[in-house]
Amino acid sequence: MNEPFELRYDPIQKDFLYLHRITTYNLGTFYHRHEAYELYLFLRGNVNFYIENSCYHLEPGDLLVINPEEMHRSFSLDESEYERITINLQKSYLHRLSTPATHLSGCFDYRPKGKGNIVHLEEAQLKRFLQLTGDLEEALASDAYGTDIQANCCIAQLLVLTNTVFHNASFIPTDIMPELVRKTMDYIEVHLAQDITLEQLAGIFHLNSTYISRQFKKHTGLTLRSYIVDRRIALAKSYLYEGLSITEACYQSGFSDYANFIRSFTKIVGISPGRFAKKNASLPE
Repeated sequence: MNEPFELRYDPIQKDFLYLHRITTYNLGTFYHRHEAYELYLFLRGNVNFYIENSCYHLEPGDLLVINPEEMHRSFSLDESEYERITINLQKSYLHRLSTPATHLSGCFDYRPKGKGNIVHLEEAQLKRFLQLTGDLEEALASDAYGTDIQANCCIAQLLVLTNTVFHNASFIPTDIMPELVRKTMDYIEVHLAQDITLEQLAGIFHLNSTYISRQFKKHTGLTLRSYIVDRRIALAKSYLYEGLSITEACYQSGFSDYANFIRSFTKIVGISPGRFAKKNASLPE
């Protein structure tokens, strides 16, 4: 198995990354995260979007918010042109734009993990969002005096609009994630610190192990083994944030082999557990 571990947690090197993309028959990515917040506006195509253990068939004007701990992927179902706008935002940058009265991270942080990620913009809201992203594109394409400040203003206004829409939303999206895949993810999440095998899952769900494996990879882009490793690394990171030692984080997150833990953590996160712990210990509260 040669899966691209190093892309599982995409790094964002700038304060923000803005992309307006149109592609044809984009098969999409496997489940991944970004080390930043993400705004995603769907404009056209025939696309399913997966977030954690949910899946949504997108409609033009759907706006999604994703935090760094939420695994997600998009998947084109046919050769229709797939158009979307994505904005990835470093936490530190977003916090600098915020004020004591206006916390711009609210739509990303103050909700259950993998829930409340999607709203559908009304016509006037969509028009305003596209006006702001158009202004942002112009500012980013120019090196004229003050365009960096103009770009920051556009981002701040987009975040105010997004938080306002999510705060007032009553939209309930239809979740089309297959029950088998959802139940498999839920079982893995509960039993991360224990041994998990495909044979166990086959016994629990009374289904053929090959069928479970194929269905899981069809919807996540990952093998079960890679998904489990990724979730364990995410759990280990949370333990390191809390101040546990590397050894404690290793075994409490379900790894039985210390060397394998070090190797997997470094491949997925991009730095060793020791460097990760030291880096986060130096961050201000």
